[in-house]
Amino acid sequence: MSTIPKSMHASVLTPELEVRVVECSTPTPATDEVLIRVGSVGVCGSDVHFYREGRLGDFVVEKPMVLGHEAGGTIVAVGSGVDASRVGQRVSIEPQRPDLTSSESLAGRYNLDPSMEFYATPPIDGAFAEYVTIQSHFAHTVPDTVSDDAAGLMEPLSVGIATARKAGITVGQRVLISGCGPIGLVLAQVSRAYGASEIIMTDLDQSRRHTALQFGATAVCDPRTEDVTGLGVDVFLEASGAASAVQAGIRALRPAGTAVLVGMGASEVLVPLPVIQNRELTVTGIFRYANTWPTAIGMVVRGLIDLDGLVTGHFGLEQVREALESTVLPGALKSMVVPAQK
Repeated sequence: MSTIPKSMHASVLTPELEVRVVECSTPTPATDEVLIRVGSVGVCGSDVHFYREGRLGDFVVEKPMVLGHEAGGTIVAVGSGVDASRVGQRVSIEPQRPDLTSSESLAGRYNLDPSMEFYATPPIDGAFAEYVTIQSHFAHTVPDTVSDDAAGLMEPLSVGIATARKAGITVGQRVLISGCGPIGLVLAQVSRAYGASEIIMTDLDQSRRHTALQFGATAVCDPRTEDVTGLGVDVFLEASGAASAVQAGIRALRPAGTAVLVGMGASEVLVPLPVIQNRELTVTGIFRYANTWPTAIGMVVRGLIDLDGLVTGHFGLEQVREALESTVLPGALKSMVVPAQK
């Protein structure tokens, strides 16, 4: 194992929305933490929001901050309370630190802990850096059959698993998904793995609709020209953030159907209340995940989910700006940042 340097490089986003590489001290793992040499980090929509707007909801970039939370790597050091045999393990990072004594954590909903410290959410730094620390129980071991990219993308897959659980997707159900971006494609694969018999996906972009057919969609449609409101599906998963998609998807549900809102959109959206009331629909949101990583890793290892196929570009630490900009390029799905020099 190579010597751990006292300093490292990280990419920071400033309050002026500038991206630059800085040299900083390599973090030292606390008693219950591990130090991870970062292998690969996915660019998420939330990273792009911070980059373009300097904020996401109530979270505002007020000082230089490291973005990136879809990460994996290799443990290179451990805190005094962690078994030293973990050094050398390849891991996927669950990028959060809840207060495990909070009422939400004790109820099993640690993702809803109001004191959560989450990677790349102000003021907590993320993983566009050569090294990061995380509590050892949130460094999930992955086998060598899982790539560095896939190790990082267990994070968006966990969003998909949490969504499927919230929706109660089961064998034989019909599912409508709005948005054929990376999260939409993950939702399609997870829905298929959970037994959905029909997966209909909508998107404005023709190439993304075509891609969706390769990732589990049984049918696709352009919402500008095709009306989905009469589909009568069991489950609606919203992954676009578009108000029109929210409204149409709710109307597409059969009585007693379930809508789960995943996409980041406007702070307020009008919904058809009479439809919700008269059909006794369940309309809910999803906020990150809890207790999903073992399931995610198992699904990838068994070949039920293809994460590597989502990757459309790799960028070095000095190219984080380009990585953030690349998400809007034609054909782009998931851009990955590779922080450490090989």
